[in-house]
Amino acid sequence: MRADAQRNRDKIVEAAQEAFRCGGYDVPLDQIAKAAEVGPGTLYRHFPTRDDLVDAVMAPWVAGVEAAADRALEATGTPRERLLAWFDEYVRLIAVHKGGPAKFTIALGDEGSPIKHKCGVLLAAHERVLAPLREEGALRADVTAIEVGRLVGGVAMVADSGQLDTAATGPMLGVVADGFLTLEHHPASSA
Repeated sequence: MRADAQRNRDKIVEAAQEAFRCGGYDVPLDQIAKAAEVGPGTLYRHFPTRDDLVDAVMAPWVAGVEAAADRALEATGTPRERLLAWFDEYVRLIAVHKGGPAKFTIALGDEGSPIKHKCGVLLAAHERVLAPLREEGALRADVTAIEVGRLVGGVAMVADSGQLDTAATGPMLGVVADGFLTLEHHPASSA
């Protein structure tokens, strides 16, 4: 790619990151082109579809998912505390852009989704984090990665649309975590 074309592409991705963060994934592409100081034709040459642009914006995010799972696996504490640490990471990951929690949560398990690959990355991260909890007997045997993604994603959707902070979402995530834990690892059983 020529240097000027690469600069234009980089400007478009940077403008899209900011637009998606503030306005969600449905921001008009012409608005993004204007913010990047390029014409709509330039934007469409680099990114023929909105999904192509979303993919470019989200590329560094995939590495962030792996790093977040690594942090969750290194966390110490009770199974509940470790699960909640992962939930916090997960909510942060899917809430990078306004409307992100709904987009990811709805797409989980949808083989026809344009973000199927990114959902697969999230589900694999869930599996990695849940595996040690399963081995310890702390997680109910019937809990699946997709259930975790959908339930935690549901809380993230409420937080995103209601502009709730972590103080408001923390107790909701605690209820979800309690539902996933076996009775012997449930906080109410130690009371």
